[in-house]
Amino acid sequence: MLDRRPSHDDLIDHLVRSTALQRGEATRVVLDVLAYFDETTEEFVRRRHRELQAGGAVNSEIFERIAAELPHRAVAPPELSLRQLRRIVYG
Repeated sequence: MLDRRPSHDDLIDHLVRSTALQRGEATRVVLDVLAYFDETTEEFVRRRHRELQAGGAVNSEIFERIAAELPHRAVAPPELSLRQLRRIVYG
């Protein structure tokens, strides 16, 4: 089966030249960053809710914080109300 992911060899080569990273490490960094930015708004909201909840925050704080973080994503989604954020998490 062919790998359909685009090659990022030029970026990996740049990281190897410009940092102390070895090729395997640079590859993992690139793939981690791409996965982070590939996350949908819904996945981000659910993940952050879980993380903040695990850190002891309560929902009123959690949804305010998520609402404040969303506009700073690489591709910011439309503004979501606190109710919309709750619906993403709880359906």
